Amino acid sequence: MSSMASKDKDSPSRAATPSQSQSTKSSAATLNTPVRDGKFEFVVKSVQPGLAEVGDNPYLARKAQGQFVIVTLSVQNIGDKAQGFSPANQKLFDNQGRSFESDSAAQIALGDSDIPVWDNINPGNTVEVKVIYDMPQGAVPTSIELHDSMFSGGTTVALTP
Repeated sequence: MSSMASKDKDSPSRAATPSQSQSTKSSAATLNTPVRDGKFEFVVKSVQPGLAEVGDNPYLARKAQGQFVIVTLSVQNIGDKAQGFSPANQKLFDNQGRSFESDSAAQIALGDSDIPVWDNINPGNTVEVKVIYDMPQGAVPTSIELHDSMFSGGTTVALTP
């Protein structure tokens, strides 16, 4: 009988799990919503897809293999000591579930970011960062996974409603 009671006891918790995960998905962070991972608070401000090239300097300008997508975000250090931020730790995902890494050469060419490759952010400071990705033409960016370091768990922000 104890095994029967154990089964009955487990059933309600399993039934409750799907509804909990559905409500979590519907309340996922979106644009202009502060999210935290480790020592950083992030706010994704905008997404600009469909760029063929970036950079005004003819010697540094970069052409996309497909299309450049620029994700603009603010990053605030909410910790009590300096923390290194790297655009390379931020992963972009498309509507097919593919993961994309940032293009550091394109970020340097753009030159319109407080942190083009890597830098420390001191406690309490906020910087604006433009992270650039090279995605195939027609790919639709749907979410970004933001990290305070390459070892953190990350937090996801939906880029589409």
